[in-house]
Amino acid sequence: MGLQTIMVATDLSERSDRAMRRATLLAREFDAGLVLVHVVDDDQPTRIAEREQAAADELLREQAATLRDRDGVACDVRVVLADPFVGIVDSVRALQPDLLIIGPHRRQVLRDVFIGTTAERTIHSVDCPVLMANAAPVGGYRHLLLTTDLSASSGRSLVRTARLRAGWHAHATLLHLFEPPPEWGRTDEDRHQPDGPTETARTELRAFFEGLEAGSAELEIRAVSSSPAQGILNAADELEADLIMVGTRGGGGLARFLIGSVAEEILRRSNRDVLAVPPTDADH
Repeated sequence: MGLQTIMVATDLSERSDRAMRRATLLAREFDAGLVLVHVVDDDQPTRIAEREQAAADELLREQAATLRDRDGVACDVRVVLADPFVGIVDSVRALQPDLLIIGPHRRQVLRDVFIGTTAERTIHSVDCPVLMANAAPVGGYRHLLLTTDLSASSGRSLVRTARLRAGWHAHATLLHLFEPPPEWGRTDEDRHQPDGPTETARTELRAFFEGLEAGSAELEIRAVSSSPAQGILNAADELEADLIMVGTRGGGGLARFLIGSVAEEILRRSNRDVLAVPPTDADH
């Protein structure tokens, strides 16, 4: 299935080039079309807002022409006058892209979107995966770090991710963090018991993943020693992953892959690209 339409939310700053460049690379890789979206804040005098809207439209059309001529990527533009967050969500609903890309330049502007209750409301309002392009793109993704809490909705997010990354020539690692018993791990013998918590968690992950149509991935089991988000970030560093995938819903307890907790912290702290994947419509 892969990607057919990619939407890029841009604030027209120079730093938005990361999102634009990543979107261009993906569009060329998947032969997908791009839609560049800019939202002009309507909370200002009408004359100023309309002037900004016209200027943004002209600039985006120039960028779109360059992308078509230089990169051979079909590209449309959309400039809307609205509250920035509402404008992005409404554009996603209208355009129904396969992927929304937002650059690190929007971290401060979208802080309220990706943190706390506003994050939950916004991310759960869109049906498409959201890619935060944090790193400077130098080529296609080479190593994807997938994460799961073994919940049903996490499984559906993994299946959706597999469809999204169909055709990517990238190695994938599926990470599951488990919470060991308090008394476990005091000795090396504890860590290597054939029926210990690690092997139990590995068996559970293998059974969970084999029950999905989620592509292929190397399985990685780790005991969480700090916060789950820190454990994921540490694993991404050690495995040299260039994309971290997190589901936007999950189970209870340690398995808190929910915007507002684990996913929120990763979005806020990661210097690598992060893909937030909502479950299917059945979960809404």
